[in-house]
Amino acid sequence: MPRSILIVEDAETAAATLEIALGNIPRVEIVRVPDGLRALEYLAPGAGRRVDAVVTDLEMPFLDGYELIRRLRGQSQFQGLPIVVVSGSSDPGVRQRVLELGADAYFPKPWSPQAVRDRVERLLPP
Repeated sequence: MPRSILIVEDAETAAATLEIALGNIPRVEIVRVPDGLRALEYLAPGAGRRVDAVVTDLEMPFLDGYELIRRLRGQSQFQGLPIVVVSGSSDPGVRQRVLELGADAYFPKPWSPQAVRDRVERLLPP
């Protein structure tokens, strides 16, 4: 059974770059949504969908990445879900904030698609 990665990113170029990088992981299917609100809708109880990891931006319309992480970590079924953040934020406090919210990794711009891929692959279930 393939593993599923949810990319939550509103910038088309970044989303496409992540999709290419993460799509090279064996037995993985990629799902993309443009913001945190759509991610929560995708993962809603009863929707019958599951993901094995989330890769999210922080600055997005409707529901940002901070709130997405907070809401996911607030639900028991997502406590162990790997969450990786990729962001263009230049604020030095961002790394600590996202890790405190429950993210498993943080990659500031300019982030390396290979480094993100390697980290996500290590976090995915076998």
